[in-house]
Amino acid sequence: MPHQLLSLLCPALRIPRLAVLCAQLRPRAMATSTSSWELPLVAVCQVTSTPDKQQNFKTCAELVREAARLGACLAFLPEAFDFIARDTTETLHLSEPLGGSLLGEYKQLARECGLWLSLGGFHERGQDWEQTQKIYNCHVLLDSEGSAVATYRKTHLCDVEIPGQGPMRESSSTMPGPSLTPPVSTPAGKIGLAICYDMRFPELSLALAQAGAEILTYPSAFGSVTGPAHWEVLLRARAIEAQCYVVAAAQCGRHHEKRASYGHSMVVDPWGTVVARCSEGPGLCLARIDLNYLRQLRQHLPVFQHRRPDLYGGLGRPLS
Repeated sequence: MPHQLLSLLCPALRIPRLAVLCAQLRPRAMATSTSSWELPLVAVCQVTSTPDKQQNFKTCAELVREAARLGACLAFLPEAFDFIARDTTETLHLSEPLGGSLLGEYKQLARECGLWLSLGGFHERGQDWEQTQKIYNCHVLLDSEGSAVATYRKTHLCDVEIPGQGPMRESSSTMPGPSLTPPVSTPAGKIGLAICYDMRFPELSLALAQAGAEILTYPSAFGSVTGPAHWEVLLRARAIEAQCYVVAAAQCGRHHEKRASYGHSMVVDPWGTVVARCSEGPGLCLARIDLNYLRQLRQHLPVFQHRRPDLYGGLGRPLS
């Protein structure tokens, strides 16, 4: 399908301009001989979740079906794709176990569309729900048959106070995950799972890259103050230092009277170039993943061979 026709079908794609930009910015020595149409295509979905779970599913399902029609092998949904509640009480009330009805609908959607789904942050009632009365922020990866092939529970919880944005106390309702999840092989490449605030911790991205990740995912719901200042800068930094593609599906717009999100979902290549991004509102963008380009970049710039883990971690104490 021509680039121009893709843009007419989905204005948020912006493929022609970005594809040219990517080719121009790549070092000449690392050009790929593979036709762009032979490379795996991924879709990044941007939504405005509300407390209405079924309406949220309807919106996400429409984007996933559009991604499948356009030929994507994998679609990424943002953190809190299931809902964004007004307060902690509502969050806990709306949460479900992984075996609940909502995730069942997404499994059926994956089977129907024949593509993989990155469900970037599900409000999960874990096995310890009865004891803790707290949930997990769980990133679930489904294959094209609807099977959950990986889960990652957010390890870094966002307890911050940003002037002008209001306090965030994720730990008031959420338990931190116990560990990282090994990268998972998908039709687009090996994916390392993370969630939103995790992007502020480069140790996580480096650990996933050293474990074999080629694509890092940061599904997010970034605020209106930190978004303009940090969103793109952090994503590009993670891509450059880990020499990975970075895929960041984001929440956008006003969810209810108490909360709004920055949006600007994007894909960054291992050189740090933004190769696709969404516009302001709900929609999707597409990007092709060129693993030959990634491998050439790592060969020409072998930073992981030059790392000195024997020197790291021995200086000082954490800042208070």
